[in-house]
Amino acid sequence: MGETIAGVQIPDSALTREATELVREVASPLLFDHSRRVFLFGVLRGREQGLRFDRELLYVGAMFHDLGLTERFRRTDQRFEIDGADEARRFLHAHGITGEPADRVWTAIALHTTPEIPLHMAPEVALVTRGVELDVLGIGYDAVSDEERAAVVAAHPRPDFKNRILAAFTEGIEDRPETTFGNVKADVLAHFSPGFVRGDFVETIKNSDWPE
Repeated sequence: MGETIAGVQIPDSALTREATELVREVASPLLFDHSRRVFLFGVLRGREQGLRFDRELLYVGAMFHDLGLTERFRRTDQRFEIDGADEARRFLHAHGITGEPADRVWTAIALHTTPEIPLHMAPEVALVTRGVELDVLGIGYDAVSDEERAAVVAAHPRPDFKNRILAAFTEGIEDRPETTFGNVKADVLAHFSPGFVRGDFVETIKNSDWPE
């Protein structure tokens, strides 16, 4: 029987146990607790919306969504979201989950910092974003009860979370600033990375190789 937090049972299978241990091993306690809260808040939002979804896929999506910020899995040639998405798909393939289900988890992670679009996609894709938005941005804060929120935070505390997650974002992406072009993480580097110059969509068009 798996652990239950805020009325949400954590999936207890070889797949999810291995996912838990992998993230516990490679991520800081900050990112581990955040990822578990993303799952829990995602389930609570899905329950509130009456959605049907695969809890194991949602769990892997939530737990792996920030792996691209960790030392082991972050690269310098692509967005950190894709780092985590790629690793999640490899992990699922190794456990015999291939095709559309694995691609669904890849999409959930790859799009979790892209506003609005994931919310119109498969429930697992939408709910990774719902969980992230609630935990990081407070979007949907009142869509879960005070009691549920308190139970989640009691199990996975968030001391000084706002400042610490911003520091983790900065550390995980400041060596690949060009990958923030056109996404919300450019705001992080604009605040915390001296010398960062934000990419400009209009200037990119004007300065392209096209003569007119």
